[in-house]
Formats: sequence, C-alpha cells, structure tokens
Amino acid sequence: MPSRAVIASVLVLFGINILNFYDRHLTGALVEPMRKEFGLTDTQIGLMGSVFIWIYAVIGVPLGLVADKWSRKWLLLAGLVVWSSMTALGGLVNSFSWMLMTRLGVGIGEAVCAPTGTSWLGDLFPPAKRSRVLALFMLGVPVGAALSYFFSGPIAQAWGWRTAMVVAALPALILGPALAMLKEPERGASETVRRAEAPGSVWALLKIPTLWWIIASGVFLNFNMYAIGMFLPALLSRVHKMTLAESGTATGLTFLIGGVCGGLFAGYLGDKIVSRRKNGRLLLAAGLTLVGAPLSYIGIIQPVGSVGIALVFLALSYASMNAYYGLVYSSIQDIVAPTQRGITMAVYFMAMYLCGASFGPLLTGMASDRMARQAMEEAGATQMTEAFKAIGLQQAMVLIPILLVALAVVLLAASKTVLADVAKREQAALQLG
Repeated sequence: MPSRAVIASVLVLFGINILNFYDRHLTGALVEPMRKEFGLTDTQIGLMGSVFIWIYAVIGVPLGLVADKWSRKWLLLAGLVVWSSMTALGGLVNSFSWMLMTRLGVGIGEAVCAPTGTSWLGDLFPPAKRSRVLALFMLGVPVGAALSYFFSGPIAQAWGWRTAMVVAALPALILGPALAMLKEPERGASETVRRAEAPGSVWALLKIPTLWWIIASGVFLNFNMYAIGMFLPALLSRVHKMTLAESGTATGLTFLIGGVCGGLFAGYLGDKIVSRRKNGRLLLAAGLTLVGAPLSYIGIIQPVGSVGIALVFLALSYASMNAYYGLVYSSIQDIVAPTQRGITMAVYFMAMYLCGASFGPLLTGMASDRMARQAMEEAGATQMTEAFKAIGLQQAMVLIPILLVALAVVLLAASKTVLADVAKREQAALQLG
C-alpha cells in the first residue's frame, strides 16, 4: 500500500496534468466564437494550435535537461504559474495576433509538465507498477480535455469566450500551493537495483532503436490527437448542427468516457502482460490502435441526424488512442536510466510535437479549407457557406483513421526491438550495481 506522501504526490501531479490539458484544449473548445469574432479561416485556427506546439516542443528539450538536474518541484511550479497567467491573459486580447502570443506563453509554461511529472512518478513506483500510475497521470489528457469542453463551451455561451479563458486559470491558485508542500523523491529511488548513474548524453539516447520507433509513433498519435482536439467541436457544430454548449458537452463526454476507459484498461492490462512478455505493452498498444482506425472512420463520416452513432464510434476510437500513454510511456522508462528520464521525454516530445502535433491542426485546417472550396466549385456556387465548410472539415478529418493504421505498424516495429534494448538496459544496471 503506497504511503500517504506517495498518494498525495500522485493526486497533485494528476491534478496539475488535468489543468495542463484543460488549458491546452481551450482554443478547441472556444474555436467557433473566436472564429466568428476574428473572422478566421480553418488554416488560421490550425495555426493557433500549431504555434503552441512549436514553442512547446523546442523549449521542452532544455527544460528536460534542467528537470534531470534541478528540483522538479520548483521547475513544475514555475511552469504552472507561467501557463496559467498566459491563459488568463488570453481572455483580454483584442486580435488574432495577440491570441497567438498568449498561446506561445502557455506552451512555454506547459513544456515542463510531462518531463517533470513522469520522471517524478518513475521514482515513486517500481517498473512492474509503472503502467498503472503513468496511465493515471496521462488520464489528465482525456479528463482535462473533457472538463475544458464541458465547462468552456457553456461558460462561453452564457458569458462569452473571454470569461471562459479567465476561469480556466483559477485552479492554479489551489494546485500551486499543494505542489509546493510535496516532498520530491530521490532520483532512482524505486529501481529494483540501486545504482549511481551520471546523466548520459542525448546522442547516447538516440542509439536506442526502440526509442526511434516510439518517437515515430508519437508523431502519428499526436497528429491525430491535436487534430481531434482542435476540430471535433467544430465538426459537431457544422455537420450535426449542435450549439456551442452542446458540442462542448458532447466532445467532453467523448473524451471522458473513451479516454478514461481506454487509459484504465491499458494501464491495468499493461502491468499484467509485461510480467509474461517484456514487449507485451507495445504489442497491446499496436493492436488497440489498429482496431481504432475503422472506428474513427465510421464516426467521422456520419451524416446529419446520426450524431449518436458518430459519438459512440468516436469515443471507442479515442479510447484506443488514449491506451497508448500508459503502455508506451512505461516502455520508455524500461529502456533508459532514471537520470535520463526527463531529457528522454523532452526529446521524445520535441520530435513528436514538431513532426506530428504541430501539423495536426494546421494540415487538417488547410485540407478543410481546400476541400470546402472544392465542394463550393463543384456545386457551382460563388460564395463560401457554412454548409461547404462542414463538408470540407468532415472530409479533411478522414486523415485520422489513415494515420492510425500507420501508428499501429510503427508500434509493432517497436515491439520487435524492445526486447534487445531492455536486455541492454538490465545488463548495464547489473554492471554498475
């Protein structure tokens, strides 16, 4: 049974990660009123998501190095203050350019969360129990996103989207002091074999074959996750004629039910399967992802009047994608030293965000605009309407199931190399022990 201090750490870090993704998904939850106020195209909407990702990915590497050497607690607290402040400032902007600047600030602050949080949790739990705790931590993705859509849409409909942004920053007033009271664990405290290891270089990490496959998997996953996060409420509003509050609630339910069920299932089964097969986590992730591809396609292409069917299949697909985190993140910790977890996650995040997540909103938005124009031209119309925008967005989001198939293939490849990389890691530990 974990001690009270361990439980407190898990709960506070989980709460911070929820807020991390709550604030990250605000622009997706509020995209329609912002689009109408600033007169934005879908390409500009995608750019709003992408600029956040660019700075998040680039600044994450030096912050990951800092997380392996300095206090993770105070680094995370500083990040929390920065991103919450910039979120609140987003409610005061009067132009699209200033909104982009505040999202850059949010990206800088949030870049510390994953390297510090996953490294901290890795020092609280031994390898055989990490899938579950990391799956719980990464439930911040669906729970934070779900709460953002649940609350932001209705708040924006009642009091305006600016009020919704200010409200999103308020939980930091509670989580900040709670984090400051936690005791940070010693690095490597939970390892089966204790050893004094100096941090290695980034180049040494890049010699691990499995890490390359995992980085590639992150590219495909995050393209999809950020495309969905930015455009699912818009899809529900345009195609299925939902109001801002309705689309926010429906998106929130999709993320909450699908994400929590997928994350908990994968976390529990991941710790079971790894005792039998050391590559079992990655094999399970590949299988679940492959199942998710046709589910997402069915959900996306549903016509007006079939919103219930669309949401069921989208929730099932989202569950398959969210299963990725607990399974793959625990696999990363199996192949690198405790003193390199922060920088490993930062390198991983930089690659997958710059090459995947940054293109998800932008390319989906560009494809949506292009396909909307094509639909308008095919209809012989001379003016862009909401109906053509709905057609364009629905067709553009078919990119998601295609990339899920690619993700499954990459995860399968990772499962083939991870056995040798785990063996090398264990051998190195024995030599140092």
